[in-house]
Amino acid sequence: MCGRFTQYRTVDEYAKALQLGLLEGDWSNEPIARYNVAPQSRVMLLHQDDQGVHVTPTKWGYAPHWAQGKRPPAINARIETAATSKFWSAIWKRGRAIVMADGWYEWKKDPDNPKVKQPYFIRLKGGAPAFFAAIGDIPQGDEEGAGGFAIITAASDQGMVDIHDRRPVVLPPDVAGEWMEPGLLPERAEDLARHHDTPVEAFEWYPVGKAVGNVKNQGAGLLEPIYNPDM
Repeated sequence: MCGRFTQYRTVDEYAKALQLGLLEGDWSNEPIARYNVAPQSRVMLLHQDDQGVHVTPTKWGYAPHWAQGKRPPAINARIETAATSKFWSAIWKRGRAIVMADGWYEWKKDPDNPKVKQPYFIRLKGGAPAFFAAIGDIPQGDEEGAGGFAIITAASDQGMVDIHDRRPVVLPPDVAGEWMEPGLLPERAEDLARHHDTPVEAFEWYPVGKAVGNVKNQGAGLLEPIYNPDM
């Protein structure tokens, strides 16, 4: 499960990594500077329509209208079911998006004491931006509070710190661009997410302090490695 990530660069830096031109939307090019992005917060999201690529703040968490109030919004969509489940069907075809990120956090559990967890930060080797495949109901215009999105996660045997942890599907820049194309066939979208994501070997990870466990904590200090982890 991907439950925390970072988004600290400028929008322009992410756009250049994707080789995108002019972006639509009302956004600042100051560093986003978020080092502990948590569910239910609004996140800068990239998505595309016939007018171009847009940057839109969107709530992290999605539920179709018929499920709202019956269960908490989902923050992750499993790749095995995202393309076929009724829960996701409305947004799989028209709501593909990209989360601009730098990396994410995973917690490793102590096998002898599950209450003890050590956080790790995972990123691409070399520190390049990471682009998470996402699907969502993207707000249009001034729809304040509307919409929501979920991050697509890889199969449960493709974890890193914990082999059973579900990691986000990270797409290479060229694949991320194709993923957002509004005319992309649903079958091709599924193929991209399943078979064209960035392999595990392209990532590195290291232990960080437990301050990241509190969503109120922010700042680059959360990314500092520690040298005496619990595990």
